[in-house]
Amino acid sequence: MTTPLGTRPEWAAVISEHAVDRETARKLIGQLVSVEVASLAFCRLLERWRSGEADPSTPGRRQAALRRAADRVETALAGLERPLGRYLLELEADHAEGRSWFGEPGPAELVDWGPVLDRAGVRVAPHRVATAYLELAVLVRALEGLSAQVRWHSSIDKSSLWAGLFDLRENLLGRAHDDLRAIAA
Repeated sequence: MTTPLGTRPEWAAVISEHAVDRETARKLIGQLVSVEVASLAFCRLLERWRSGEADPSTPGRRQAALRRAADRVETALAGLERPLGRYLLELEADHAEGRSWFGEPGPAELVDWGPVLDRAGVRVAPHRVATAYLELAVLVRALEGLSAQVRWHSSIDKSSLWAGLFDLRENLLGRAHDDLRAIAA
């Protein structure tokens, strides 16, 4: 989808379609894009290490790269709280019985990162990395699912959009946000 400001992801059409205030939708979309981009970078860094790629080349640089990646996601999540909360208030679903598009983790997202982090020479609590990776991978997959609905011209009702965004807020702005902050420290 192209706008005067550039290209937006396909899922942005769902947010825009149900927006009460276009400015709130614009802010939410912008911040969700930031979270998505930072999440992909964080997950891909870990996935490269899992596949045996030692980039950056030294343990100290890998430690710094993980901290930077976690800090970028943490910063993006911090900026998401206000526009997401505002959008949820404005959206006011007709009923809270919508079907959430924000899914559960799949088997591919459940990874023991301890051995990967040890092999990479990175000293960080593996359970924090596992939680952060899991929540971010689910977010990326959920946004891709919304994009698929747009591509297939399948509608999503207001209550389902609200339910998914509520789940997103509960999953990312709680423990995952705390874990990312700890990894970035």
